[in-house]
Amino acid sequence: MIGPKIDASKARELVEKTVDAVPGLRRRSREPASRSASGSMPMPEPALPVIPTMGVGSLAVPGWFSLLVRQMRNEAVGEDDRDELFADALRLAVGDQIEAGLDILSDGEVRRQRFVFEMHDRLTGLRRLETRRKLGVHGYDQVPQFEVTGNIEAPQGLGIVEDFEKLRDAAPGRALKIAVPGPLTLASMVHRARRSEESVLDDLVRVVRREVERLLQAGARRIQIDEPGLAHPTHGLSLAAAAQMVNRCIEGTSARFSVHVCFGNNLGRPVSSRDLARLMPAFDALIARELVLEFANREMAQVDLLASIPDRFDIAAGVVDVKSFYIESADDVARRLQMVLDHVPAQRIVATADCGFSALPRQIARAKMRALVGGAALVRGSAAPIESGVKV
Repeated sequence: MIGPKIDASKARELVEKTVDAVPGLRRRSREPASRSASGSMPMPEPALPVIPTMGVGSLAVPGWFSLLVRQMRNEAVGEDDRDELFADALRLAVGDQIEAGLDILSDGEVRRQRFVFEMHDRLTGLRRLETRRKLGVHGYDQVPQFEVTGNIEAPQGLGIVEDFEKLRDAAPGRALKIAVPGPLTLASMVHRARRSEESVLDDLVRVVRREVERLLQAGARRIQIDEPGLAHPTHGLSLAAAAQMVNRCIEGTSARFSVHVCFGNNLGRPVSSRDLARLMPAFDALIARELVLEFANREMAQVDLLASIPDRFDIAAGVVDVKSFYIESADDVARRLQMVLDHVPAQRIVATADCGFSALPRQIARAKMRALVGGAALVRGSAAPIESGVKV
């Protein structure tokens, strides 16, 4: 008896998605290009060196940009002025990275200032709450907070797809990365729900998942889920449950996904316990390809834990401290990288900063990027191991 005819292309696509979704089956070497949901091919990527360099996401902006953004909020800037402002800022962001020598470029998040604090403006079903403390030093208790008034949706998306398209046009032929705020981080500012917390979290997962799908359609190959929220899950979630919320945003897709887990960087300050060991169960549960972790501002503490992280993960190690005005030398960065190499092979390492550069003056951020590139070059070209016993 002859069975139904099988569509070979659909069968291959199903196998590819299954392999990419199951950590134990993930390919480590050759990764054939797969078509996105729209049928378009992902963007070709240039060959990268061993221990490539990249920023985490946000970049420091020039003073005039900050001034004009404030003017824009006061409605003193027209729509054409706004477009010109962001186009110029993107060109500077790309130029700063190329000048420093970074291998993987981001858009600098110039259109997404203050990370996710203003991302909720694109979401329906939320009402902004009055800030309870407005005087004194700035802190996490002054970031926007919201209550749920209905289904949470993003009718026009989060705007990140458009940001990626502009980056793609501004940096043709370069390896590109785009960052998306994760559902846990978005949820950390949503309170006083009149619906179940589970349904609210489901809404946010759908919003992030849809943005990820549209990024894949636009040809994105490297997508980073920013989840400082994983370090301190809200809404009573366990670490395991929190990791599954992240997984739901990326499962069944074929891009190279990173998950950035930091301890907070609002104005250079952390918000949660900076103990990496307590997060190991969450790391084990993630299905991403790469973990982006901070070490430099913690004086490389717990770097030995990298040996315990499953080898299905590449490690983007933070070896530049963005919470300090101290400008590292290339030797400083090289020593820190060697400490990472003591526990992870070079083929699985990406050199990066602890977090985004947006909390630093631009001239300091640019100098730190140059040190990052210089340190990686020293390690790649070193005939003998660099002394790793000195913590920098």
